[in-house]
Amino acid sequence: MTNVQLESIRSPFDDPRVASRAVATLIRADAMGLVPRKITCLDDSAIRSLGMGLERAGICRRYLPELDRPTATDPARLAVVLDEICEALDASPAPATEWPALHEVLGAEMLARLVGVSASSARRYLAGTRPIPDAVAVRLHLLALVVADLAGAYNDIGVRRWFDRPRKRLGGSSPARLLAEGWSPDDDGPSRVRELAAGLASSLAT
Repeated sequence: MTNVQLESIRSPFDDPRVASRAVATLIRADAMGLVPRKITCLDDSAIRSLGMGLERAGICRRYLPELDRPTATDPARLAVVLDEICEALDASPAPATEWPALHEVLGAEMLARLVGVSASSARRYLAGTRPIPDAVAVRLHLLALVVADLAGAYNDIGVRRWFDRPRKRLGGSSPARLLAEGWSPDDDGPSRVRELAAGLASSLAT
């Protein structure tokens, strides 16, 4: 599922103020299709790769110089920059990269079902032959954020099963069931789905 499969870590990312923020930001960006290569070491090159993805998507360009030379940045400052980038990713749908990234994880049928589009529209979005409407783009983005939150606990199969399994915290409904046709990220059901996934990510980080 993920291009972020860390096996080692180098300074300054071994600083506690930086490590968790860097990992969370990379995983979120990867779920959005913004990490262009496999990352096995948390180091300068990994963060520069993040910067390349952000530049292509037009997100947080003001921080790109600092991402190009992270070892020259004070760890406390780097932690602030990563927090800002993570918040910007939350608020920045990137449908052109998110659709193929989520298609890889969820598959064509499930992605179309969760976003609420026809199979034919889904194929055109994936091929880039039809623009993704804003209403679909914001649903797609919420799904990318949920998948990012699930990445630390599940593989691709586990992520797909998570959406269809009933959850006590959702009143016995499955996450997929709360993503009703024409849903908006601000609706109660989708908000609860996001909170459930975010809570899982938080528990894994502590």
